Amino acid sequence: MAALPLKDGLRILEIGCGPGVAAREICRLIGDGFVLAIDRSEKTIRLAQAGSEQEIASGRLEFRQAAIEEFLLSPHDDLFDMAFAMRVGALDGRHPGAGKLALEKIRAALKPRGRLFIDGGDPLQEIMLHDGGPGAGDQGSSSPG
Repeated sequence: MAALPLKDGLRILEIGCGPGVAAREICRLIGDGFVLAIDRSEKTIRLAQAGSEQEIASGRLEFRQAAIEEFLLSPHDDLFDMAFAMRVGALDGRHPGAGKLALEKIRAALKPRGRLFIDGGDPLQEIMLHDGGPGAGDQGSSSPG
C-alpha cells in the first residue's frame, strides 16, 4: 500500500480484497474518501464485513461479492479515482480472456483520468487504461513515478 499514490478524499476500488485488511488500512489513509472492495468469494466478503463494522458504519467502506470480469457499477455508485489489485488471476496474466473483460470493467468504473495499479512485484505496476497523460494511455504498463 505504501506504493499507492493515496491522498485524502479519493474513491478507491479494491479488486480481490480477501478478508479486508488492505481495504481497512486504505480507508484509514484516505480520510473522508471511500473504498469499495470486491472479491469473488462470498465467504471472504462475509469475513471482511465482520472485521470492518466500524468502517462500514462510517459510510467510507463497502464490500461486495463480484468477480472483476463481471463487475458493474450500481446506479448509486460514483466513478473511482483509482483501482488496485493484488494477486488477482484475471489481472496477473493467469487468465488472459478474463483479463480483457476485467480491464473493460475497470475502465468503465474509473473516472477519465483514473488509475489502475496491480501487484507486479516490486515496483507496483500501473496499467494504462485511457488516452492522454499520466494515469492514461493504452493497456501497456509502467511503474508509477
